[in-house]
Amino acid sequence: MGKTSVALVVLTAVFSIVVYRQVKFLYEVPTLPPLENTWWGPGDPSNEDKEIRPFKINVSDGVLKDLQQRLANALPFQEPLEGAKQHYGINSKHLKNIIDFWRTKYNWREREKFLNQYPQFTVSVQGLKIHYLHVKPKETKGVKVLPLLLLHGWPGSVREFYEIIPLLTTPQKGRSFVFEVIAPSLPGYGFSEAATRPGLGSAQMAIVFKNFMARLGYEKYYLQGGDWGAAIVQNMASLFPDKIMAVHSNMCLITTPLSGVKLFLGSFYPPLIVSRELEDKVHPLAEKMSAMMLELGYMHLQATKPDTVGVALRDSPVGLAAYILEKFTTWTNLAWKDLDDGGLTKKFSLTNLLDNVMIYWVTRSITTSMRLYSETFNQASYDSQLENCLNNVPVRVPSACARFSKDLLIHPESILRDKFKNLIHISDLEGGHFAAFEVPKTLADDVYAFIDKLETLQSSK
Repeated sequence: MGKTSVALVVLTAVFSIVVYRQVKFLYEVPTLPPLENTWWGPGDPSNEDKEIRPFKINVSDGVLKDLQQRLANALPFQEPLEGAKQHYGINSKHLKNIIDFWRTKYNWREREKFLNQYPQFTVSVQGLKIHYLHVKPKETKGVKVLPLLLLHGWPGSVREFYEIIPLLTTPQKGRSFVFEVIAPSLPGYGFSEAATRPGLGSAQMAIVFKNFMARLGYEKYYLQGGDWGAAIVQNMASLFPDKIMAVHSNMCLITTPLSGVKLFLGSFYPPLIVSRELEDKVHPLAEKMSAMMLELGYMHLQATKPDTVGVALRDSPVGLAAYILEKFTTWTNLAWKDLDDGGLTKKFSLTNLLDNVMIYWVTRSITTSMRLYSETFNQASYDSQLENCLNNVPVRVPSACARFSKDLLIHPESILRDKFKNLIHISDLEGGHFAAFEVPKTLADDVYAFIDKLETLQSSK
């Protein structure tokens, strides 16, 4: 054998090894590390108060008086550029109308009664006092009652669920089941306590909520989530498949190496990965990524310097409203950037939107809510074995992915199935990112349809 032939054999062998390792990396399922029940709160873990306590929202008159003074004394807004609409962020002329409504027409005491309509409780889990709504169906005759853990995201709160809760807890005609809803405020959000030490990212919150459900006495239950809630329920399904009966998500997240390769190849020939009907939701890839980049500036800021921006937002109710409500424009419909009023009242009322802002304001929780980004996207998280494993560990419990037409990111089925190995329900629905808040009936009907399909499959077996 000549030198050329030997060199060719060696190069072929090296190339084969490299390809094998890359393919193995793409498809390899890592082994999960031991899961730690970290103590996130102050005090002594041995003295944790495990009592479930009733809770009512009751904001002091002093907090409300201070809010009125800050709204009345806000500095005049910077005039927007001509024709800017919402392209530079929230338009200040539009914002002025919102603040005037907040100051003169919004009545917190009335809204407090509205927010207290559902039973609320607190319970300590891993050192954190977790606030939650717990709503049981009034009519249960002839139907099974299924426990459903419902998780929100940022910049939302449990307020997003007030319209969907009665739909989920009322039996639907022809269905053999109904839900009892457990809807907690995420740690550091609203009326739930924040961690006192670094490290509480979305993976660790999955552990907290598994323990939370056990504290409430549930060994098996269903999951539904959007935004951060979607990430957390997905992590729970990966980490604790023996606890999860099924998971429904309106933001299925796929970040595997294989999904990246598929998206890249699909940018050259979309039919490789996506149906003709959904092609415009995924491609052209460069255009979709550009739109995402326009919307993700906040994420980089919150993943790196949440406490700095938190100082400004925690001190100014006007700034807080601007920062939060901007997201309810573009995340509901990117095209609303071209509207003078941001389209907010097309799908929401100012009263309902300000309920959500008020929860952040009266609890002073904007800084701690934003820390979820820094705890999930920091270097320590990237280096952790748990986070790296979760990117590649499949979800094997029965799963449903609801794709809303105006959401920021939509994955084709070929990519969803790389992560969700038991994906039995995919739906394409009209709506944006805040589905539970914007189109509660659409989302509730889809949850029912998924569980009905699951019940039928299980009974047929």
